[in-house]
Amino acid sequence: MTFQALLASPILLYQIFIVACLLVFFGILLLNLVDVKSLSSGEPSAMPFVSILIPARNEERSIEACVRSLCAQSYPRFEVIVLNDHSVDQTGAILSRLQSEFQTLRVISGDALPQGWVGKCWACHQLSKVAMGELLLFTDADTVHAPDALARAVASMERTRADMLSLVPHQTLGTFWEHIIVPLVHFLIMCFLPMRMIWKSNIEAFAFANGQFILFRRAMYERIGGHEAVKSNIVEDVWFVKATKRAGGKVMVFNGVDAVQCRMYDGLGEAFRGFSKNLFAGLGYNAFGMVAVCAVMFACFILPYFFVGVSLIGAEFSLASFWLPLSQLLLAALMRVFIALKFRLNPLYALLHALSIVMFIAIAFNSMRWIYFGGGAAWKGRRYNFSKLT
Repeated sequence: MTFQALLASPILLYQIFIVACLLVFFGILLLNLVDVKSLSSGEPSAMPFVSILIPARNEERSIEACVRSLCAQSYPRFEVIVLNDHSVDQTGAILSRLQSEFQTLRVISGDALPQGWVGKCWACHQLSKVAMGELLLFTDADTVHAPDALARAVASMERTRADMLSLVPHQTLGTFWEHIIVPLVHFLIMCFLPMRMIWKSNIEAFAFANGQFILFRRAMYERIGGHEAVKSNIVEDVWFVKATKRAGGKVMVFNGVDAVQCRMYDGLGEAFRGFSKNLFAGLGYNAFGMVAVCAVMFACFILPYFFVGVSLIGAEFSLASFWLPLSQLLLAALMRVFIALKFRLNPLYALLHALSIVMFIAIAFNSMRWIYFGGGAAWKGRRYNFSKLT
């Protein structure tokens, strides 16, 4: 068959297009592997006072380890404030005991959630009002911090002159389904978003931050309106990046796997609900965009298995039906392995990347279902729908 005849095949052209897409994703990944650096290893020359702020709602499983790690920071000037957001488990009792142990710890009780606010944003807003720091660190109750984590973050902020700093913690994964679902976060940001554009471009579309660890200069936080400016945003971390860019500030993102660890979800149910809460909101409730992303994911990472399987059954090993789809599968697995090595994840789960994508598509449609038919996203006993779609 001539080259012209090969190119005349619609299936071959389709397979070449998918390979080209994957090579683009792979190129973005290679750039990000270089650009997303670890936190500075030294201490800052200046020592601004830092307020470490933790919203806590029914966090009995993790709050003690989190608070102990933060109260043990080597950085010399900080306070730790935890807001108990109407917890009905043992969170309050644990915090009371810890408060008697650590002088740097203060515990406050949250006010009732006003209409129009997401619970976490309301809790962080209250925390910011009682904080004394020049720098404000918002971190989640399910994180554990190395003793030098704060010092390194402040040093990195000083070195880069950032106004907002976030990092990607090490994700502690327990169950099989956590290994399947949680690394999707790393995959999406590393393969689809050129991270350098977060701090080198003012274009708001290039936005990512991780709400598990956000360090703000207080002046910038107040300039953009604090959490009140993002009070109805479930993915407030991304919208903070956009607001900071609009205000002329600089945002930096670091690899923090050696500084902070987080058990984001415990099991399939929590992971599925947690990602369902965030995914549609993260795309600005754009249904067309959500369906388009799912279609791209299906074409690039699931459909190649169909072509390879049919070829093996029929013993037909042509370029279009076998070798190009096989190369697509290998590229996808290679991307997952590189990401796993970068963020200290188990690379063996790269072999189950297609299952991760199936779960992504299921979560995406559940996320939309919640908004259109379920009364909004549900999390920790509250339900939110700020989409204006229903």
